[in-house]
Amino acid sequence: MSQISKETVNYLNIAEHEAGQRLDNFLIKVLKGVPKSHIHRMIRGGEVRINKKRAKPDSRIACGDCVRVPPVRVAVPNVSGSLKPSVPAREFGIVFEDEALLVVNKPSGVAVHGGSGVSFGVIEQIRRARPEVRYLELVHRLDKDTSGLLMIAKKRSALVRLHEMIRAGVPQKVYLALGVGSWLPENRHVRLPLVKYTGSAGEKMVRVSEEGQAAHTVFTRLRHFSGSLLHSVGVSELSLVEAALKTGRTHQIRVHMQSQNCPIAGDERYGDYQANRRLQKLGLKRMFLHACRLRLPHPLSGEMLEWSAPLPAELQGFLDGLGGE
Repeated sequence: MSQISKETVNYLNIAEHEAGQRLDNFLIKVLKGVPKSHIHRMIRGGEVRINKKRAKPDSRIACGDCVRVPPVRVAVPNVSGSLKPSVPAREFGIVFEDEALLVVNKPSGVAVHGGSGVSFGVIEQIRRARPEVRYLELVHRLDKDTSGLLMIAKKRSALVRLHEMIRAGVPQKVYLALGVGSWLPENRHVRLPLVKYTGSAGEKMVRVSEEGQAAHTVFTRLRHFSGSLLHSVGVSELSLVEAALKTGRTHQIRVHMQSQNCPIAGDERYGDYQANRRLQKLGLKRMFLHACRLRLPHPLSGEMLEWSAPLPAELQGFLDGLGGE
């Protein structure tokens, strides 16, 4: 990523790994903390130029282009009025890495990126830990409370190809989830369209709606849990299921399981509030959703790759304490 000063005019020469991006998206990355609306005003006002010519926000930059960036004097305090906290450098468990792709095992409780009240996430922390790496971009997302396999591109060409594969449904993504209730029949396809909306507290929500986007999940029940231990806290049964995504909508598995009257244990947004409180007494302190397997061709070589991530210790320990069929 190009390094710039916000106090003087900068002339940025576009490198190969930066080529192909929209001008506004490129500036959002290099002008950290500057609002998108301000960047658009600069472009439309002619202050930003490509090869000395006016450009539009959606203009594509090419390798070798010279981009003029004017001085930017914009204070960006957080909600408390103080400066944003610095991003701590952090590496996450590496499952795979080569010159084009990084796959990590994300822990629960960590956002994948900053925004919506979160100062920083996985991608910002990895960038801070690897200042010598010129390109690091998220390929896809996982919810903050979901653990498991997360892909990060180290080359723009890899990112573009991976996004093409995702749109075509090529990657095989499999999750493990624990549902509150009975999952019968054991194997089923859930094909219910999903639509996004804003909740009463301003949070992003998803619900089943005929007006939504097509969504398809294949579920397989792996284990069933019942007995005196669960009954002692007022929960009748739990079902461990494997969920294979055929589409990748926001909160897809969570809402599809909710729609089948078997919401994910520990899910504070779509789950059973009373059951979640009761399961906390048995040691479940987080949402039981984990991205456990991922299979796809390498974005550059085409070699078939497959990775797996075992259940985190806190989830495996919870299951071991239940016993079950």
